[in-house]
Amino acid sequence: MDVQEVNRRTIAQFRAGGAIDGMQRDRLILLTTTGRRTGVPYTTPLMYHRDGDRLLIVASNIGAPKHPDWYLNLRADPRVTVEVGGEGYPARATPLTGEDRARTWTMLKNTYPFFAEHEMQTSRIIPVVALTRA
Repeated sequence: MDVQEVNRRTIAQFRAGGAIDGMQRDRLILLTTTGRRTGVPYTTPLMYHRDGDRLLIVASNIGAPKHPDWYLNLRADPRVTVEVGGEGYPARATPLTGEDRARTWTMLKNTYPFFAEHEMQTSRIIPVVALTRA
């Protein structure tokens, strides 16, 4: 499977406002980060969970041993753009730490059991990131 091609198609379908092949539109955002080495904007479709006024995203990378590029990018520059529903806005990305991360990670694994599977496949701590409107 060509992940870049799947992402391009998903982004186009999301922005067109129609159905998205194999995904639930109401669980999907587009996150645009700035490349940490290139300075070029990169857009990635991601599942999210709404938590009050913040959106939560998980850098599980399907249990891979390395963090996904989008996470490394937002660590270098936390200013991101979020597209959710029909709205786009600037946001700040903040990786959760301490008790907030522990509580939130437990809730996410209980709500979406596949995250627990991802956690079992890797030795790294899977980051949980809060996106808040800038």
